Amino acid sequence: MVQVYLLSVVLNGLAGFLLLQGNALEEGSKLAPFSGGFRLIVGIAAGVTGILKLLIPMGRPPILGDLLPAAAGILAGFALAYSSYAERSSVVGDGKGIDGLGNALLALRKQLGIASLVIAGLHFVFPRALFI
Repeated sequence: MVQVYLLSVVLNGLAGFLLLQGNALEEGSKLAPFSGGFRLIVGIAAGVTGILKLLIPMGRPPILGDLLPAAAGILAGFALAYSSYAERSSVVGDGKGIDGLGNALLALRKQLGIASLVIAGLHFVFPRALFI
């Protein structure tokens, strides 16, 4: 479906951009694009779109062409949502389970942001490519 494709490209690009803006996010900027609420909304939307991308494929074969954009959306969305949660939470986790995964993704924030931007760009240019 074209709508899910467009949402995937836009949200992967936006999530990648927000993940690359690590310094501005850590300063706690009150600008709308860098606020915790905006990052939470983009993270949830990117994650849901990534899941929908797996369920509603764009081309043929059904899974291979949408696997990387779906994985990028799910991982970048989770990283953004977790960073917003960790910023607001005063409870320190034990580093296992969700906390461990979230901290590992936040440690790789820049690499995940670059990968998400590259995947969004390639998926925009080659919408029906076999391995993008």
